[in-house]
Amino acid sequence: MRIRSLGVIDDAVVELSPGFTAVTGETGAGKTMVVTSLGLLLGGRADPALVRVGAKAAVVEGRITMPADAPAAVRAREAGAELDDGALLVSRTVSAEGRSRAHLGGRSVPVGLLAELADDLVAVHGQTDQQGLLRPARQRQALDRYAGDAVSVPHAKYTEAHRRLRSVSAELEELTTRARERAQEADLLRFGLEEINGVEPLAGEDVELAAEAERLGHAEALASAAIVAHAALAGNPEDAEDIDATVLVAGAHRALDAVRSHDPALATLAERIGEIGILLGDVAGELAGYADNLDADPLRLSAVEERRAALTQLTRKYGEDVAAVLQWAQEGAARLTDLEGDDDRIGGLAAERDVLRGELAGLAQSLTDARTEAAKRFADAVTEELASLAMPHARVSIDVKQTEDPENGIEVDGRLVAYGAAGADEVELLLAPHPGTLPRPIAKGASGGELSRVMLAVEVVFAGSDPVPTYLFDEVDAGVGGKAAVEVGRRLAKLAKSAQVVVVTHLPQVAAFADRQLLVEKTSDGSVTRSGVTVLEGEDRVRELSRMLAGQEDSETARAHAEELLAAARADA
Repeated sequence: MRIRSLGVIDDAVVELSPGFTAVTGETGAGKTMVVTSLGLLLGGRADPALVRVGAKAAVVEGRITMPADAPAAVRAREAGAELDDGALLVSRTVSAEGRSRAHLGGRSVPVGLLAELADDLVAVHGQTDQQGLLRPARQRQALDRYAGDAVSVPHAKYTEAHRRLRSVSAELEELTTRARERAQEADLLRFGLEEINGVEPLAGEDVELAAEAERLGHAEALASAAIVAHAALAGNPEDAEDIDATVLVAGAHRALDAVRSHDPALATLAERIGEIGILLGDVAGELAGYADNLDADPLRLSAVEERRAALTQLTRKYGEDVAAVLQWAQEGAARLTDLEGDDDRIGGLAAERDVLRGELAGLAQSLTDARTEAAKRFADAVTEELASLAMPHARVSIDVKQTEDPENGIEVDGRLVAYGAAGADEVELLLAPHPGTLPRPIAKGASGGELSRVMLAVEVVFAGSDPVPTYLFDEVDAGVGGKAAVEVGRRLAKLAKSAQVVVVTHLPQVAAFADRQLLVEKTSDGSVTRSGVTVLEGEDRVRELSRMLAGQEDSETARAHAEELLAAARADA
């Protein structure tokens, strides 16, 4: 799995061959564009400042070769990407407005997928990583990474138990610290439920009572209208000369019915008038019954209005209508049940918390044991690597310790100690750079050059236990010079035998050990500044190493030294 080419900003194309590639150039020449471009391809944050002024977008493209069964290849295919002759094509576009798009194997993919693949593709290290190594959390992560499954398996179980314990503890604290507020809430719910139960509202009752009140309040007018309408339809039986609608319609029906056989159209009209007569008779009958049954009862009206007033009091407090009031009562009863069960709930949570603390203590002990065992092996391996980096007398040790917490701690090694999401351990990397010196935290006991070599040694150790196919080092040799720089170059060359190594460096001692050297140069026409990349070979490489050594490409002394460096590196290989 190798990065074969990397199209970067300014249309330069960097061909990254297997082995050891050194990227050099004058200060400010833009060497970090390689690091920046790789960062974008690996899902890093897109900064619109990367786009040249006046341009619409910046585009980075990469071609990464890998076996078809490599984890990154498998994940890429799951996302719909395709490999092209064993290579995965990756591109990232950043617009001047800050929008970002990613493509993988010819398919548009979320940027997050690139970050997901990054762990299996490239390990990027820069000067900021050296500072990161000073943080205890990073040192613990480094140890955990080296320990592998011995830590990762119990750590996954510990993380889940810790999550459950935090959830249970948070609920328990909420129940106990808010007891007064919860009691007040329970009292309000009881009052409301008692008030609603006292009225006993029925679903839809408010609508029915409103209709009944409207009818009872206008009973006389309704009865009078029904009587008049009935008389108009059915006539007044006491007035023999009264002509009503039913009589008129009946006469019309008789007239048409007598001649309906002569014309189908008229027969149809006769049938319709017959239907009208039947309908008038039905309506007249219902009007007579309506008037007889209508009861203008003042007592009933008073009872209805009183009931409506009781329901209105409920709807003012608990809902816009009776249906909403009943819903509030249902939810309030459920909530009251929860609140009234607080004492039982508190007891259950306290018991669950104690069980989880015991489980967490056992998992924390497993983590401590695994880390302690791995710390000795890790420290010995890093110490051995430092001997190859011109620090033959340096000794690295790793202190795995805990902080006692008698009140809130969990039991580890027979003591109550503080704990967190990663366990109960505090991991500290100690360095004794010279014989006779006491081990001190690397943040206090290591110079810049020593810190660079410690970090490189740590990464080399990782390469043996948890390798990635490509390593990119951005000036990790800062603060290193002389013989130590030669040893750094030699060790990077050794690492390149099993992985692809790309190093951005200012040191000729390091660059001389590279299988290939790239020169990054900036040119300007007065309005636009561009970065170009050139592969250095033969005389050109000697000139660049001379410049790096003495600042003078044509110095005979510098050229002789450069040729000597190259010859020594080739002999060492």
